[in-house]
Amino acid sequence: MRDVPGPDGVSVTGMKLGYKLGIVAALIFLASLSAPAAEIAILRNGFAIRHERREARDTATRLYLGETPDNYIDVPTADIVRFEELDSYLPPAISSAPARGLDSIVSAASKRNNLDPDLVNSLILVESGFDPNAVSPKGARGLMQLMPQTAARMGVQNAMDPAANVEGGTRYLGELLSRYHNDLSKALAAYNAGPDRVEQYHGVPPYPETLAYVARIIGDFNRKKDAQRRPQPDPGGNRSQDQSSVASEFSVPGQPKVVPTRPAPTLLPELQFPMPPDWFP
Repeated sequence: MRDVPGPDGVSVTGMKLGYKLGIVAALIFLASLSAPAAEIAILRNGFAIRHERREARDTATRLYLGETPDNYIDVPTADIVRFEELDSYLPPAISSAPARGLDSIVSAASKRNNLDPDLVNSLILVESGFDPNAVSPKGARGLMQLMPQTAARMGVQNAMDPAANVEGGTRYLGELLSRYHNDLSKALAAYNAGPDRVEQYHGVPPYPETLAYVARIIGDFNRKKDAQRRPQPDPGGNRSQDQSSVASEFSVPGQPKVVPTRPAPTLLPELQFPMPPDWFP
């Protein structure tokens, strides 16, 4: 097709191309506005609050904790030190589900180390995205990203072997949960940043990467549990069976209540982590 010059000397083809590129850029910009990344608000009082979006309102900032407009909290703007993107400190997971055959490995290792397999799967998702060949720049290896010294201490000879890696990782996580009296946030923080840093800050260290790491694992674990607790649709009239199974989940008067070997981990709201008051300027 012939390129016809326009009134100002610019070709019509060039004008059309520029117009199309402008539309594409505008659409990308609008998409970024409609789907902002989740953030954490770092507060002066020693807390960090995860939120989906925020809105300035006079002297307060409204933090929307979920997608619904009625799920929010108003925080004085002067109390907010800064905002951090939640996922900018962690690489995106390459998969959202475990590979075939990994379920049995996780289940067996979790049972031996008194852990919930859903928790182990949530940790693997954030650590490696279920990639058994993952290697971090710092040298962490395998599904649960074991550092060489940790792997050696846990008796793992080949950290790239899925079964050995998961066994060592679950054993290490179990040790951390016992060390911190089943405080899940501290155990996960120690898994990411090391026990020395948890001791130094008397809790979750105020590192954005560690805050995002703990939040993502707890969030994924909570979502799994919420989905399991929701009543399932009755496909074939088994209402009485469903009701009895739901009732058995809670303690029935006159019947013994089953207690797991390890108490349920201490879960946090998504997300509020106490941090040392003197850390903030």
